[in-house]
Amino acid sequence: MGFREIEIFRAVVNAGSTIKAANMLGISQPAVSQAIRKLEDSSGLQLFVRARGRLVPTQEATALMVDVDKFYMGFEAIEHRIKSLRQYGIGRLVVAAHPALGNSFVPRALAAFEPGKRDIQVSLKILSSREVHQEVAAGQCDFGLMADEMPVAGLEHSPFVDTMGYVVMHASHPLAKRKIIHPADLADVDFIALNPEDSSRHRLEDSMAAAGVKLKVRIETPYAHTICELALLGQGVGVVAPITVCDFLDRGLVVKPFSIDVRFSSILIFRPGKPLPDNARQFISAMRIQLNKDLKRARSKVSAIQ
Repeated sequence: MGFREIEIFRAVVNAGSTIKAANMLGISQPAVSQAIRKLEDSSGLQLFVRARGRLVPTQEATALMVDVDKFYMGFEAIEHRIKSLRQYGIGRLVVAAHPALGNSFVPRALAAFEPGKRDIQVSLKILSSREVHQEVAAGQCDFGLMADEMPVAGLEHSPFVDTMGYVVMHASHPLAKRKIIHPADLADVDFIALNPEDSSRHRLEDSMAAAGVKLKVRIETPYAHTICELALLGQGVGVVAPITVCDFLDRGLVVKPFSIDVRFSSILIFRPGKPLPDNARQFISAMRIQLNKDLKRARSKVSAIQ
């Protein structure tokens, strides 16, 4: 069983026929068929059956493709690294972050980090937490920032931020006159919520249920920034992390403390056994400094309006 046979097997599975696979690989159709027969003979497995003119993978072939795709993911990571080293040398930093941190916080930290003065080329990928996990596991980035609802098995990780949420609203909202918001205050108001799968949404609803209150969710969104925008447009109230609040402190958004502690958490993740480049370590330090500044600014704003 050689690399070429595995490559042809993968092409046939993805293409669905030996002719299409041959065109993809730039070889003849008989060469594809011969490679598949050789792979089946050496493995002792039937990998395809014919159905209506197409080659349909057997259960054995489907199981084999799981490991084949993992192999190619690692191979593509090597190709990506070679290309990056050839184009940028070692002065390159690749970061994947979920939107809650990637949309504004990481750019603020990057500005303070000043990659131009350091002669570093940066690639910032704004992805879902699941995609951040996949990028780090595949070696496609130096490190990632994801929400805490994703499992960290198989990855090195450390806490990055774990803070309580604030309640946000338009200045004209009736709750804007309150010094602190309690669960009962939210019983009959339009609420702007994160999507149901979000771990902070789960924690909020559990705490509200314990207080005997059910939220009247008017709008759902995966992004905390969108909650703030909608609140600023008078569409309801929401609960967001203080890092998100920082982007709206100068735009008139009213921010109030919440009597219950709803946590917003994000995690740093790394690929096991892969030493962090100096650029990555230095940038993580810069992010932690920026995090402390942002949290202090948000908390001072909330204290000032009480």
